[in-house]
Amino acid sequence: MNVKERNRLLSAGQIDREDLWPRITEYEQRARTFRFSFGLDELPREPGVILVRGPRQYGKSTWLELELRETVQRFGPGTAYFLNGDELTTADDLERRIAEVVALFRPDARVRRLFIDEITAVADWETAIKRLADQVVLKDVLVVTTGSRATDIRRGSERLPGRKGKLARTDYLFCGVAYKDFRTLCRDELGDDTWIAYLLSGGSPVAAGEIWQHERLPAYFFEMIRDWVIGELARSGRSRQFLIALMRTLFAQAGSRTGYLKLARESGLANNTIASEYIEQLSDVLAVLPSFQWDASKDVPVQRRPAKFHFINLSVALAFAPDRLVHVEDFKKLPSRDRSRWLEWLVAQELFRRQAILGVPDPETIWYWASKEHEIDFVDHARNLYEVKTGRSGPMDFAWFPKVFPNRNLLVVGSNEFRAQSVRGITMEQFLLADGFPHPYPGEVDDTDAYNDFARF
Repeated sequence: MNVKERNRLLSAGQIDREDLWPRITEYEQRARTFRFSFGLDELPREPGVILVRGPRQYGKSTWLELELRETVQRFGPGTAYFLNGDELTTADDLERRIAEVVALFRPDARVRRLFIDEITAVADWETAIKRLADQVVLKDVLVVTTGSRATDIRRGSERLPGRKGKLARTDYLFCGVAYKDFRTLCRDELGDDTWIAYLLSGGSPVAAGEIWQHERLPAYFFEMIRDWVIGELARSGRSRQFLIALMRTLFAQAGSRTGYLKLARESGLANNTIASEYIEQLSDVLAVLPSFQWDASKDVPVQRRPAKFHFINLSVALAFAPDRLVHVEDFKKLPSRDRSRWLEWLVAQELFRRQAILGVPDPETIWYWASKEHEIDFVDHARNLYEVKTGRSGPMDFAWFPKVFPNRNLLVVGSNEFRAQSVRGITMEQFLLADGFPHPYPGEVDDTDAYNDFARF
């Protein structure tokens, strides 16, 4: 169904036709459907511009369609309309189509919402929004946009100062399925392997449903992810060959401190500048995060020192992995060193997801700390410290920590629980079930008070 026919039906309130909601129909036919959770639980009634960006295959378009339908159901015909960026060619075309749709809103509508899917497919889309805002065309309209080309959404948003309304928050990152929701629906079948299955899903609802239903990831999912990432970088002239070589290097250097010069040399890239540009674009598509060393005395990242490079979208990591993991047993058979990198990336993905939901201005703020003798894997935006361990560990492994950080606490994510004065160990599943740091042990016993004793600074 084309956009014009769709908007005609929305205007008439004829929303019971199944072909009006193709993504919702597909979503509801899945064996398992997962809740969308990325910090925007309910759309505001006030006018403004909301920008939602995120990776493909995470359900942005389905979420947008659900919100479109709910708006018409709740507020009546003539309150919500739709445009598809993939069907528009230029910013001028986008401006003209928006102006046409705005004229369709019912005069007495309590809310007016225009949903634009994949707006980043339109080059210079932000100029159309800017001109319409300056012409007061959008003064009573809430414009809700989605996009997969993260760099366009991010930088387009930065070029709309004062034109996004008075909303408290306008920028959102579309996050993957929360482990808590995945566990609720899948633990009966997956048992103690639930968190491993979640790791393999990468948080993608498509992959999560597949691994629950068939206990393995299908080849088509990996190909979709690879095509998306390669296509995004190819648009800016990047080489498919060098991208794949860079991905191999990221796997080989996982967990190690690596400078851009070494990254370039190992990947066959011309120089460190080219390597940093590739990493920046992988960061823009929310796939890879450069983690810089944290100077605790100055409370700043030291970007001139070698960085660690973490995948924050495990679907991308799995799609480009030298040895493809498709089943829980594949993960269990990995050597300890290989499991270690996947566990670190899972924690990095979860920390990024939490910071994105919170609306942290720079959710990529995930650093590491190191001295000549010791290292801490993660420092988040609130300067909470995390260490990831593959095997068992205990308080004596971190006897040095209170001496180096007398006024801080360390959370060790591993395979067992332990407690010391300023160091606490929890399992990976407990970490994934928690909402933040500090947090109690999830489970049948409420240990919140005991944990709050530990969490005092």
